[in-house]
Amino acid sequence: MMVDTFVTYLRYERNYSEETISNYQCDLLQVEKFLLEMSNLDMLVWENVQSSDINEWVAYLMDSGYMSSTVRIKLSSLRSFFKYLLRCKVILKDPMQCVVAPKKSKKLPAFLREQEVDQLLDEVSDDTNFEAVRDQLIIQFFYMTGVRVSEMLNLIDVDVDFLRNSIRVLGKRNKERDIPFGEELFVMMKSYVKMRDGILGVSLPQRFFVRLNGEAMTYSQVLKIVRFRLSKVSSLKKRSPHVLRHTFATAMMNSGADIAAVQALLGHASLATTQIYTHTTFEELKKVYNQAHPRN
Repeated sequence: MMVDTFVTYLRYERNYSEETISNYQCDLLQVEKFLLEMSNLDMLVWENVQSSDINEWVAYLMDSGYMSSTVRIKLSSLRSFFKYLLRCKVILKDPMQCVVAPKKSKKLPAFLREQEVDQLLDEVSDDTNFEAVRDQLIIQFFYMTGVRVSEMLNLIDVDVDFLRNSIRVLGKRNKERDIPFGEELFVMMKSYVKMRDGILGVSLPQRFFVRLNGEAMTYSQVLKIVRFRLSKVSSLKKRSPHVLRHTFATAMMNSGADIAAVQALLGHASLATTQIYTHTTFEELKKVYNQAHPRN
């Protein structure tokens, strides 16, 4: 309702172009959808939105593969919206004052070391507990496919081809791509599906990864799982699903994979985006050299 009122304000009082209005509306509906899913509400009360909620949304966008410049534009839409709510006295305090925008400069991606990956993947979970099996599969799935968190959340059963050992995901700009997976992930996914269908029934789940009640998982739930698991093996400050995507890409590059192949697996539109992993592997080589060379 408030978004519609704001759109009317932009159209008739500010005389914005329809394209600009559409961009504002899309950004606001996107954050509204995220906040509703995160809080399990049917209707969003904008007066209750906190800075921490917006920061979670920013983290979700970055983990979903959005460029920092795109996120900053979306935050600009949100700032205009909250200024409008403040002017209309719908809210008394602007939550955007404490929102941290992503930096323009792009740092090298954070990733797990080989020993940390081994500890993470070799963790023994209770194979009789649905959530334990699912959570361990989520970790394996991110690391072994390199998918974005949004792609994982939107995966449905028909996207998984157990005959060809591949998954089909819908990436950014609605581009589909097929990603192969190995025997280890095949076994884990089969075991998960068997347990899931035994509990919920074969026809109930629409999303591949679900909660115990059959409902789709949310970003905040996946983030909590990944943060907990990564905290047990790594001291990285950033412990998000995107760290596992970076780890996948770095491992592929370190193993001699062709950069164009890695680009296709990650779903990058530009090879320049993938090239950051060549810098990452070079930094690793420098570190090993500095530690091991006798005259260094």
